[in-house]
Amino acid sequence: MALGRGRRIEGVNYWPGFVDALSTMLLVIIFLLSVFMLSQFFLSREVTGKDTVLARLNRQIEELTSLLAMERSQKNVDEGKISVLSATLDNTQKDQQRLRSAAESGGAGAAAAADKANSALDALDSEKQVTSRALAQIDILNQQINALRKQLAAIEDALAASETSDRESQAKIADLGQRLNVALAQKVQELARYRSDFFGRLRQILGSRPDIRVVGDRFVFESSVLFESGKADLSGAGRQSLDSLASAVLDLEREIPPDIPWILRIDGHTDARAITAGPFKSNWELSSARAIEVVQYLVSKGVDPHFLAAAGFGEFQPIDSGTDEEALARNRRIELKLTER
Repeated sequence: MALGRGRRIEGVNYWPGFVDALSTMLLVIIFLLSVFMLSQFFLSREVTGKDTVLARLNRQIEELTSLLAMERSQKNVDEGKISVLSATLDNTQKDQQRLRSAAESGGAGAAAAADKANSALDALDSEKQVTSRALAQIDILNQQINALRKQLAAIEDALAASETSDRESQAKIADLGQRLNVALAQKVQELARYRSDFFGRLRQILGSRPDIRVVGDRFVFESSVLFESGKADLSGAGRQSLDSLASAVLDLEREIPPDIPWILRIDGHTDARAITAGPFKSNWELSSARAIEVVQYLVSKGVDPHFLAAAGFGEFQPIDSGTDEEALARNRRIELKLTER
């Protein structure tokens, strides 16, 4: 379509860039919250496992401590028995000494006293063996307790190292989030600038027409500009309008750097009147078919399909709640939205 001379060029609308910046910031916040929740989940699971090991080791130490206390009690009992037996042995040795003097006369009482002394000596030896075994068990328990204490110290050191590593990870995540916010903000600003330039260029190419306008962050064609009523085949005038659009999109492809993930979304909309005849069974089908038709025509003009998308919204996203013909005409539209992919 030729440029209209003497027509007023409307000012650039900065609201679309602001809306996209807000939406992008929301996505970034959601991403950072997800990363934080995942790190907290893995950290809590690791700490829980280490707490379980510590609890088990503490129970083992308590059991060994109880056994050690029992062994010490038994040792005290054994030492008491040894003292009694020692006293008995001393008395027996004294009796044996007295009886030796009487043994020369061959008395029967002396032989009985000697047997009694020998029995006391045997009992004393048996008690000494029991005491030795108890002391050996106590030494083993002490060694086991020392080993467990060393294990506890090693686990505590590992926990301290893990907490330090977790703090460092949290600091790295926070730094990464800040850098990501800065990078995304820069990309959003760049895309907003290209969107403003693109819409301004379309406005200059297509001229100031009431049936082609900017609504929010979208460039809106009323369906009558591109299609006849109830049809999804481009009209002759619609093809001319899209030729100008394709030229602007091709310029946009060359200007936007490859590291900015952008896409031009073509949205089809209808009014709320139900379809009763024709090839389309619903407004969904009609709006989708019109969006696809626009995308396919732009591709035929050399636009890279990787930068295009088609969507049909039927009658469910009206921009005018009225029911008169003028309101219905505004709701029948094709919208172009330059957004991030």
